Amino acid sequence: MKAEIFLPVDYRPAEDEPFMNDRQREYFRRKLLTWKAEILSESRETIEGLQDAARNIPDLTDRASEESDRALELRTRDRQRKLVAKIDAALRRIEAGEYGYCEESGEPISLKRLDARPIATLSLEAQERHERRERVHRDD
Repeated sequence: MKAEIFLPVDYRPAEDEPFMNDRQREYFRRKLLTWKAEILSESRETIEGLQDAARNIPDLTDRASEESDRALELRTRDRQRKLVAKIDAALRRIEAGEYGYCEESGEPISLKRLDARPIATLSLEAQERHERRERVHRDD
């Protein structure tokens, strides 16, 4: 059993402390768990809303509009399902001690980038290279 790590409410990871120390890992772990809980809560609300909306609408235009809204909502939920999988992967990396390091170079990912995108697996430079390669292949 791990000891509880104390984090002040206003704690933010700083560049002048050791990278991915216990406090930083705990900060990102909590941030990821909160994000995941919010997504799952929204998902439950959507499912309840879709069940409530599954009624017979006689007007064809209204029915088409309702179906379009449902399709959009389901696509959004699918994206969020994939996001939850990425959050789970980030939590596993925290547990394994691999979180915060670029998958490509092994270098630390900037704290600003991790704070903005806690599921990031690439440094900004590696991400930009990856996106440039994708654009080149898409243009083929």
